[in-house]
Amino acid sequence: MSTDCLFCRIVAGEIPAAKVHEDELIVAIRDRHPVAPVHLLLMPRAHIESALDLAEVDAPIAARLLATAAALARSEGIADGGFRLVVNAGVDGGQTVGHLHVHLLGGRAMQWPPG
Repeated sequence: MSTDCLFCRIVAGEIPAAKVHEDELIVAIRDRHPVAPVHLLLMPRAHIESALDLAEVDAPIAARLLATAAALARSEGIADGGFRLVVNAGVDGGQTVGHLHVHLLGGRAMQWPPG
């Protein structure tokens, strides 16, 4: 855990968040500033700075992030209509928190390109 990382502090329960899923590898919360009717953030419990820092040893975490996103899309009622998964990496990629996370967005039509 990184003591100055917002998401590490959420995972540790130091900062309240609307958690929708927790297991031994990841935590999922509702985004406080949603850009879609459903906007969840899925993050590993382990502090991994970004997608650039994933290694082969992290394959179980990456797989769990995607499998849980699919399960949450079903439970949130957006699987049939479709949804978007977004992973930002680095400042130019739009990453604003230095902790790997996946945005699950749905509940409305998504435009492409997003920006």
